[in-house]
Amino acid sequence: TRQPSAPIASSTEFPGAMIDHANCTQRVKDAALALGFDAVGIARVEPLTEAYLHYEEWIARGYHGAMGYMERNGESRRDVTAIVPGARSVIVVARNYYTPHAHPQGAVGKIARYAWGDDYHVVLPPMLEALCDQVKGICEGAETRRYTDTGPVLEKEWAVRAGLGWMGKNGNIIRRDIGSWFFLGVIITTAELEADEPMDDYCGTCTACLDACPTKAIVEPMVVDATKCISYWTIESKADVDIPLHIVDNLDGWVFGCDVCQDVCPWNRFQTPSSEARFQPRDGVTVLSPSDLVDLQPARFIERFRHSPLKRPKLEGLKRNAKALLNSE
Repeated sequence: TRQPSAPIASSTEFPGAMIDHANCTQRVKDAALALGFDAVGIARVEPLTEAYLHYEEWIARGYHGAMGYMERNGESRRDVTAIVPGARSVIVVARNYYTPHAHPQGAVGKIARYAWGDDYHVVLPPMLEALCDQVKGICEGAETRRYTDTGPVLEKEWAVRAGLGWMGKNGNIIRRDIGSWFFLGVIITTAELEADEPMDDYCGTCTACLDACPTKAIVEPMVVDATKCISYWTIESKADVDIPLHIVDNLDGWVFGCDVCQDVCPWNRFQTPSSEARFQPRDGVTVLSPSDLVDLQPARFIERFRHSPLKRPKLEGLKRNAKALLNSE
């Protein structure tokens, strides 16, 4: 006689009832992939005591530069239950942004690959909201909170714990199937899901990223000093702060961000084109003329870079970067 399958009981409806966590977990993962994410992993919520100690040390060394917001909300970074009381699981997703284009040889005015298309802060949040809705439907009564590099959450540490990838020596999360060209999204939830095992570290003895960094910003494996980083100076630093001469002398043609540590990573030989059309270079542009940027007017800036990461340093920041490149020639 065929036995009926056990129902997935809700603890809110039947206190103490058994819940098929494996089934819920698989349904959540299937939902993430169906929504367009390229990978998904789950970590069990627990305080990030050791990881946060390393983070505090990084801050104490001044490696965050002028990004003062990184000094705040320490308890939330250490323990996500300060954000979502009763949180039991952290869902981490990856969205591939690689597109098969390249900067022209010897180009000056290079844009980092992640900024060729639309801002991921525009693309990912609706996907994460949809996944939150799915989690609430699958795990009745679950509360959720999502982040896309927008709050006091140690996303990379959670990505490692969720088995999404390993922490590369360049400070990026790396996977063997799509390399490191992907954005992270995090959902903190009260749903109790089955945790994944962390992935092995496959960097081995390779030091390609440390050796290739134009400004030697990777001061030791997995530790980046932002105050030496081209991406920090061309994106995060205030427009009224001059880029230091030792950075200007080593800009290597970059006007916004820098991809060198990813370009040289052997695992990025396995890069796969993204299925997201909005990550394609706008009008095929991967390089901006420094001379044109210096003369760019505010109205044109707003029009050209709407929903683009290039708005981050504002027009004056881009002009400062352009002038630095022109002065370095």
